[in-house]
Amino acid sequence: MSKDIAFIFPGQGSQIVGMGKDFYEKSPLARDIFEKASKRLDIDMQTLLFEENENLNETEFAQPAILMVSAIALKLFQEKREIAPKFVLGHSLGEITSLISVDALDIYDALELVKQRGLLMKKACEGKNAGMMVIVGLDDEKSENICEEARADGHKIWAANYNSDGQIVIAGLKDDLNFYADKFKAAGAKRALLLPMSVASHCPLLESAQEPLRKKLEAFIKENFKASVISNVNARPYNSKKEAVDLLEKQLISPVLYKQSVSGQKVDVFIEFGGSVLKGLNKRLNDAPTFSITDTATLEEAIKGIE
Repeated sequence: MSKDIAFIFPGQGSQIVGMGKDFYEKSPLARDIFEKASKRLDIDMQTLLFEENENLNETEFAQPAILMVSAIALKLFQEKREIAPKFVLGHSLGEITSLISVDALDIYDALELVKQRGLLMKKACEGKNAGMMVIVGLDDEKSENICEEARADGHKIWAANYNSDGQIVIAGLKDDLNFYADKFKAAGAKRALLLPMSVASHCPLLESAQEPLRKKLEAFIKENFKASVISNVNARPYNSKKEAVDLLEKQLISPVLYKQSVSGQKVDVFIEFGGSVLKGLNKRLNDAPTFSITDTATLEEAIKGIE
């Protein structure tokens, strides 16, 4: 009996030096994608991914790096197994990667798209000292209430990522995030940790990036969805270009509903391509196992796991 399988794709923050190296060393297909991606982006992707450097944590470099490794993992998997997913989804950037898996986006167009997305996000946050903070051990409502109270007092912080029960990421101005860290802890949070990011994703600070991103989305996304994509914005499926453009534009300033997207989904297996962060979150969200493909060994494990 065939299994219901969901494809999932990680977002920014999953990048590490050395990611994709095993694929590069063992797969001609991976080397070809590295070469073509480097030319399309005018970035030496080998240097970016395999050597210690500061660029890998910069938004405009991290996003294409993560997308490329995820796409390589996907293509290598598809070489071995022709499987139609029940649905696909991603965490933030990963939602764009997921469009590649349903043939709604070309991999090299996607790389250019997310590089531009990163630049637009960076520009929107320039001079604002923006950032993000993870809150651990506090329920969503309490976190939301503190954010609302902060905004009522003129501070700029918003709920940005609903990752799992007891883990939410907030975005805003770093001074405001730091000011309210003790308030989150006083409310019961085990941790309120500022993340190493120079942008504030999924909040109104990115409003200026929406219209230029929309133009890129309209230029690159195709009307060719082979499976439904679960939206970060509303945790509901879509399968058309118009919906994709509208929702991915809105995604910039809307919280990522990852927890809501995964909880209660009736599938047999999740497969994460290019990272393992979502596997950790999924353990707390869904009883179905998650296989993370990050190298050739985990690729074989995933293939065995779905047989």
